Amino acid sequence: MTASASTGRAVRIAVVGAGVSGLVAAYRLRQALGATAVVDVFDASDTPGGLLSSRRLDGQLLDSGAESFIVRRPEAVGLIEELGLADRVVRPTSRRPAILAGGRLRDLPRPTLMGIPANAGQVVDLAEPADVERMRGDVGRPMDWTPGSDRSVGELVADRFGRSVVDRSVDPMLSGVYSCRSDDIGLRASLPALAARLDSGAPDLTSAVNGLLPPPSTAPVFGALDGGYRLLVDRLVSAGGATMHLGSPVASVDAEGAGWTVTTDSGRQTSHDAVVVALPAPAAAAVVATAAPHVARGVATVATASTALVMLALAPDVALPDHSGVLMATGEATTAKAITLSSQKWAHLATAGGPGLVRASFGRYGDPVDHLSDDDLVAAAVTDLSTVVELAGASRSITAADLVDATVQRWPVGLPRYAPGHRELVTSALADVPPGLVFCGAAYDGVGVPACIARAGVAAAQVVTHLADRGPHGGGTMGS
Repeated sequence: MTASASTGRAVRIAVVGAGVSGLVAAYRLRQALGATAVVDVFDASDTPGGLLSSRRLDGQLLDSGAESFIVRRPEAVGLIEELGLADRVVRPTSRRPAILAGGRLRDLPRPTLMGIPANAGQVVDLAEPADVERMRGDVGRPMDWTPGSDRSVGELVADRFGRSVVDRSVDPMLSGVYSCRSDDIGLRASLPALAARLDSGAPDLTSAVNGLLPPPSTAPVFGALDGGYRLLVDRLVSAGGATMHLGSPVASVDAEGAGWTVTTDSGRQTSHDAVVVALPAPAAAAVVATAAPHVARGVATVATASTALVMLALAPDVALPDHSGVLMATGEATTAKAITLSSQKWAHLATAGGPGLVRASFGRYGDPVDHLSDDDLVAAAVTDLSTVVELAGASRSITAADLVDATVQRWPVGLPRYAPGHRELVTSALADVPPGLVFCGAAYDGVGVPACIARAGVAAAQVVTHLADRGPHGGGTMGS
């Protein structure tokens, strides 16, 4: 049993934010603190899950945020197994993504390090000839790198391999992961292993990249859940046993003696022994502005991308290209940054006589789509998809008449920008966090689902350590 020694009451923890980070933190707290601990989860939305959201499309409940996870990282795979969902994991088909560059569909270079090619031969049909030669001359050319420094991924790759390699190989990949072009993303936060390799004296970018590529493998990189991320969200809510306060946006988190007070927008206040803030950076900064102004000032500087996802269901007779999707190079005459051919990529979404399912992604940091209406976004998705199928050799274009259904999911505050210096910024912002206040989410240690799961576990462990450190004279004690 876990109880507050000074009052005899059960330990009470608040988790502000019911995205995957908040739900995992609540679940880990339940495991660590036992059944008697009170865990309150607050969220502005009426449904938990955050970016792990779902929408109905032609009667099917489909992921309308993140749709997959990297299987080479253990966090998502391990959590799914732990929650009894291993039998629902599916792998993508053998179809490969393409890149739309220079008005043509081209093969995605492989293997690469987040789009950074390993050798010039991979981009002969993709990059400008002068940049292919520049890449060939990378080995032996003096490297301009100061250990411990940071610069944008785009700046580094353009310097060593040429701008067309950035626009046509690196940008398409990083835009899909970070909703940013590579010129807006710092190397040290997004590719720390590459920065470390350069710090340790790699003589050139080619050597550094090749030293980090995994051994050749036919194993899939990504996995998904048959039934969508909603399965994981529901299982986390159930296993975490938290009291869910949905539709309850938090106005502030404030220190109260040795504990904390959470105040919702409605004015309701609750007292807690510790608080986990699992919100996007702007919202996190707002709720702790008074209690932790230093943290708030730092976290508030983390910009976010405004994005949108259009999901299309197409008539069964519409022929889709034999790809899993298409990434768009910088400078192409398209509005979407990527198109996922979902029913081509995932076998469990392809049903005989059923619709073709497509996801079109819009928006990056510095290139928002807020000015476009839902109808505009659907029209743009149809236009860009038609361009793709025509380039793939289809006998006819796709029009609005081919739509069975369409839905739009907007993310006005989407993924955080990991700008150059991001890691130092986060370290500085969280250096003087008051005891009992911890942070997790995509703004800190990575934007993917596995990274968020890992950070949430760290946050829960920090709470447990805080409660143990307080001891019987600090208002809390740990026990079983």
